[in-house]
Amino acid sequence: MRILGIDYGDARVGIAITDALNITVQGLETIQRNNSDKIVLRRLDEILSKYEVDTIVVGMPLNMDGTMSERAEITKKFVHKLKCKYNKIKIELVDERLTTVSAHKTMNLLEINKHKKRGIVDTISAEYILETYLNKI
Repeated sequence: MRILGIDYGDARVGIAITDALNITVQGLETIQRNNSDKIVLRRLDEILSKYEVDTIVVGMPLNMDGTMSERAEITKKFVHKLKCKYNKIKIELVDERLTTVSAHKTMNLLEINKHKKRGIVDTISAEYILETYLNKI
């Protein structure tokens, strides 16, 4: 069984997944939300039909002091939708503070073209979220 990582954002949702042994993490894709969770959930249906996933890990965007941000409240509503729709899959939350900063640093080190960054930053952030979870279990 695999674990799926999600970096849920306003415009885009980054998706990452583990290998079948839950040892490595690979970025899967970035979903354009177009202001609709239906688009994200439809794509997740397709992903979940392709891979055997038993856990979904969602990054929780807390403030630097650990309090709930406005974005965290929006993310909680999305997580509720996930729990209702995928009630046989374990849904976990991971503190995602600074994952986007780390993703940008990684892209800068790799000298990724600035025009390509927007399309992959969320996927890289999802990888960091999933790696954080794997390091805790």
